[in-house]
Amino acid sequence: MSSNYRPLWHELGMDIDAHDSLLEVLNQSYQEIYLSQKNRPETMRYFDFVMSEVHGLRIKELMDEKTEGRKIVGSYCVFVPEEIVLAANATLVGLCSGADFAMEAVESLLPRNTCALIKSSFGFKLGKVCPFLESADMIVGENTCDGKKKAYETLGDLVGNLYVMDLPQVKSTIGRELLKTEYERFKTAMEELTGVPVTAESLQQGIRTVNAKRAALHRLYSLRSAAPAPISGLDALLANQVAFYDKPARFTESVHKICDELEARIAEGRGAFPKGTPRILVSGCPQAVPNWKLPHIVESSGAVIVGEESCVGERGTRNLTDASGETVSGMMEAIVDRYYAIDCALFTPNPDRMTHIREMIGAYKADGVIHYGLQFCQPYIMESLPIEKTLKKSGIPTLCLETDYSMEDAGQLKTRVEAFVEQLK
Repeated sequence: MSSNYRPLWHELGMDIDAHDSLLEVLNQSYQEIYLSQKNRPETMRYFDFVMSEVHGLRIKELMDEKTEGRKIVGSYCVFVPEEIVLAANATLVGLCSGADFAMEAVESLLPRNTCALIKSSFGFKLGKVCPFLESADMIVGENTCDGKKKAYETLGDLVGNLYVMDLPQVKSTIGRELLKTEYERFKTAMEELTGVPVTAESLQQGIRTVNAKRAALHRLYSLRSAAPAPISGLDALLANQVAFYDKPARFTESVHKICDELEARIAEGRGAFPKGTPRILVSGCPQAVPNWKLPHIVESSGAVIVGEESCVGERGTRNLTDASGETVSGMMEAIVDRYYAIDCALFTPNPDRMTHIREMIGAYKADGVIHYGLQFCQPYIMESLPIEKTLKKSGIPTLCLETDYSMEDAGQLKTRVEAFVEQLK
């Protein structure tokens, strides 16, 4: 990960020394976890390049866009509709929240038992080490849980450009109307931010662009059902993570290049792991950059991850938006329908998620499920127990893990994962 953009980071008001230290840790982690893998697809080199320049060249591209008058919108959640952002002539990027940073400062503002993801997002801001956050003209928060809802009250004092979106918690007629109202409000906010009205033409183009990105990932997901698995779970996760940062059209093209190579590997019977390697579906909390701890433990313990039931995975990209509408109002209805189908743990009850997990187990021929819960993430931790109970009743081996971003529990996690993999064998 490049450190050659110090003048740019200084312009953004970042803490250069702290950021250099962060990049050093990330570089070492990436080298040990990703570049040490065997049998990687050649086309993953593009994603290695993206990660090497994620805080460098990509930030320069965003700053160049800002110079040309385009606005940058930062987001923490897949409920923020990229279609609307693009239609208003803005760029949506994911914000940093996948590692511990400046925890002492964070815990002066938030309780210690706050969700690791929320604390991480605060740490990157307080430590001034996230150029995506510092370059954003608008930061969109969303009320997906009580922790975020209250944390945004404090974050608003730190960033000054926070926009908070409310979300329904029950799937009903009233719930859908709330989401529709919030998306209409967000469209207006985007138009006010950019000075560009959302038209039927621009919204349809936004839908097509985002649909193409998701369709490329769908193609990648489907190829992972092959045996032996043609790509590691780590590399597939990286593609999902890069989707939040890269230019949509460039990302889409790059994923299709991976898929072309994977199809050739499948035809030749080549895999990233030997045939017969236990196949695991990871379900639960999102895994943002650089949160590679659990996948690395799983795939260094004799198993391969063949799917992610996660916001950074199939949950976040599963459905396309109906692009057949001809009016702004018609397309806004389609956008609401698409995002309302996301089976986030914020909803209660949430039977669609269990259905989705079952479908993924069958589609990817998974031998077992690891449910991943971030420490103090109440919605997913609460759902982990009924999911485990239901899956075990159906004879599907399931392991529930709760962890954070530190490496302190890595040994304990590896012991439990290795025992689980032996069970699958």
